[in-house]
Amino acid sequence: MSALGIDALAPAGAWRRLQQALLPDYNRKAALYWWTMVLLGGATIAYSLRQVAALPSDTVWQPVAGVVIATLAGAFPLRIPRSTNSFAAGEIFIFLLVLLHGPAAAALASAGEALVGSWRTSKRWSSRIASPAMAAVAIFLAASLLHWALAELKAHGLFNEGMLLAASMLFAVAYFVFNTLLVTLVGHLKRSEWPHLSSFLRSFGWVGFTYAGSALIAVLLQLTFQSFGIGVLVAAVPIIGMLLTTLHYYFRQQETSDRIREARMEAAERETARTTQHLRELELSEKRFQSAFAHAAIGMALVSTAGRVLQANRALSGLVGRDSAAMAGVSFAELVCREDAGLLDEQLQRVLDREVEAFAVELRCRHLSGREIWVSLHCGFFADSSSTEPCLIFQVHDITARRRAEGRLQHIAYHDSLTNLANRSRFNECLLQALENQREDPSRHFAVMYLDFDRFKLINDSLGHGAGDEFLLKVARRIQQHVRPSDVLARLGGDEFAILTEHVGRSRDAVALAERLQQVLQEPLQVAGKEISTSASIGITFSEVGYQTPEEVLRDADLAMYKAKSQGRAQFALFDSSLHRQATEQLSLEGDLRRAIADGELSLVFQPIYELAPRRLVAFEALVRWHHPQRGLICPDVFIPMAEESGLIEALSQWVLQNACSQLRAWHSQFPLATGIGMHMNASSRDFASVTFTNRVNATLERLALRPSLLTLEITENALMERMDGAATTMTQLRQLGVGLSIDDFGTGYSSLSYLSMLPITSLKIDRSFVSQLQGSAENSEIVRAVITLGASLGKQVIAEGIETEAQLGRLEQLGCGHGQGYLLAEPLTARQAAVLLAGLCAQSETHPPEAQAPKYDPAPGLVRKTKLPARLH
Repeated sequence: MSALGIDALAPAGAWRRLQQALLPDYNRKAALYWWTMVLLGGATIAYSLRQVAALPSDTVWQPVAGVVIATLAGAFPLRIPRSTNSFAAGEIFIFLLVLLHGPAAAALASAGEALVGSWRTSKRWSSRIASPAMAAVAIFLAASLLHWALAELKAHGLFNEGMLLAASMLFAVAYFVFNTLLVTLVGHLKRSEWPHLSSFLRSFGWVGFTYAGSALIAVLLQLTFQSFGIGVLVAAVPIIGMLLTTLHYYFRQQETSDRIREARMEAAERETARTTQHLRELELSEKRFQSAFAHAAIGMALVSTAGRVLQANRALSGLVGRDSAAMAGVSFAELVCREDAGLLDEQLQRVLDREVEAFAVELRCRHLSGREIWVSLHCGFFADSSSTEPCLIFQVHDITARRRAEGRLQHIAYHDSLTNLANRSRFNECLLQALENQREDPSRHFAVMYLDFDRFKLINDSLGHGAGDEFLLKVARRIQQHVRPSDVLARLGGDEFAILTEHVGRSRDAVALAERLQQVLQEPLQVAGKEISTSASIGITFSEVGYQTPEEVLRDADLAMYKAKSQGRAQFALFDSSLHRQATEQLSLEGDLRRAIADGELSLVFQPIYELAPRRLVAFEALVRWHHPQRGLICPDVFIPMAEESGLIEALSQWVLQNACSQLRAWHSQFPLATGIGMHMNASSRDFASVTFTNRVNATLERLALRPSLLTLEITENALMERMDGAATTMTQLRQLGVGLSIDDFGTGYSSLSYLSMLPITSLKIDRSFVSQLQGSAENSEIVRAVITLGASLGKQVIAEGIETEAQLGRLEQLGCGHGQGYLLAEPLTARQAAVLLAGLCAQSETHPPEAQAPKYDPAPGLVRKTKLPARLH
């Protein structure tokens, strides 16, 4: 399509959109008529504005004021009572403008009044636009005819006040006819029909009379104006307004009176119908009540105000195990358990005193057999038309099953399902009550003990969760036997228990209880056919601290328990305010550690591991160090357990793995003769229990192109036993990968030889505590000998830790220990110091032929290292 075609179509599209928006339901004839009237009306209004604007400046305000008054009057129509029609007082001022200032001023006033009226009564823009235009055309035509007629009368000498009055009234009727025809013609054109004179007069005839009356008033005002001036006219305007307002008020009063009269008549008719219907239904209602009362599924009774049964149905008789006839005259209180009789009497008195209209209460009734029945009893006044005295009606519903179920649910909600002790929710309620009691009476002191069993996880892991549950059940019974009946013993979860003991006179009383519990808990238990000895860490706090909430009490008791646990097994500790500071410091340090891992504040040092005979460097152990910007060097014994508790240990282990392997790879690249040197690093029990740990190790080794056999992961004996189930699978996967596995601090834990033989371990590290006592204790010497012998028999490499003296080194060599590390051999070195050591060893190895060196132990089968090292290095 050409650009010209597009330009031609654009206006047509806009015209169709405008037509659809303004006149969606108009046909062609109606639309043509609407547009014609709008354009003609717009031209009339424009002409009128020009004519009024041309008036002298000292008189132009008069038509403007008239236009404003007529427009405002259109907003307040006067509705005629008992009809749907209304009358706007603006016509009076429009006709006055016709007489005083001609058709132009009247056209503007009529358009303004029509605009206000259409805006008030219609939401269609077609009506809001066309109504002012048609009104302007109609009044202009009628006013022009009036002025022509008056001019003819004056020309023939026939003009007088009577003729003015008659002509004005005829003009008003003509305006009414013109305006009404112009407006109604739109609807007739839309329906394609012509208006009928009879229907026109029936619908709008009375309006013509109001227009004629308005014209009469306008002529009178005009004559007054000519005789007395503008002052009288100005004074007449508010008087007309007042008269119209009074008339409006009178019409509204008439409407209100009509509505009230009609409403009263309708209400009287309805009341008469209701009374008749009520009398009919009352008889039926009594019959239905008697039938419903007798056959109701719930117990019902009519009871006198003195509390005696007048009538009882079969359901109630069956509920209490009595005959219906025998119940007549019986006091209802005799059916209620003695403990609840007072409650029933109290509620009945409230109804009889008219404090309440009815009540509902749950209480226990007594069956004839003696058993208790929980019922829900509803009582209210009963109006019986056959009785002259009021009585009460009881509705009794058996809720025994529900009460029992609620009791069971209540017990479940507040008791531990395994031990049947109070649970955390119940303990918190009791603790809250103890706090309120102490606030009321400061002398009512209490203490809270927080218990956590040592090595409970070991019982679960070694004997199974069933044995763990049996253990908890038995220790719960044992504790319960040694606390007072008034004390509250609760299981908070897992192996954590709490005791609330009130009326504690001195702190020594709670300490004595803790000591007694420690003693009884250490007595062996038979669990899953095995004899088990246990102990608990106990934290104690006292009400003298000044607690406000149960959460604060349990928090401090828990802090004290952790303090006891840090002191070793079977310990108790009392809470003091320093524990808060320690906990706060711990949280702060955890946040610092998280940032340290991310920001590179950590570093590694490397302690050499030697083959003792011949003396050769075989590996380094990577040890992590943290130099805090404010606190300085922080001991690994502080931040590593903290990382394990806070969940940061995996991120820390990954950082060590990445950096240790990267450093090893850098050394191999720098010193080709040292490619057989390996790397040891510590891993946590969480690492070995993680399903992704093997993949992370493998990805790191592949990325750095390191042989898996050069990496050995160490885990402490106790950590291994904590997560044996999860660790075994991961250890098997790592060995299949080729990574070495070592048990660190061997001999200090509680491992089983069966696990040792089953797990794919490549080496054992003798704890430094045994090495340091080699010379002073024969027992330690035998323990070291046993470990070395055990390792040899199982094919495991044995590494002695903490070698610090020549005597220790000599004794280890005598016992046949193959490998060692310690300050005697070499201190932990920085990466640069380790590189200097390797450079010297590589330079020395170039002077010795590889054939003269004995192969050293390799955890991966088939691998032989050939780096010869000096006998001793510092």
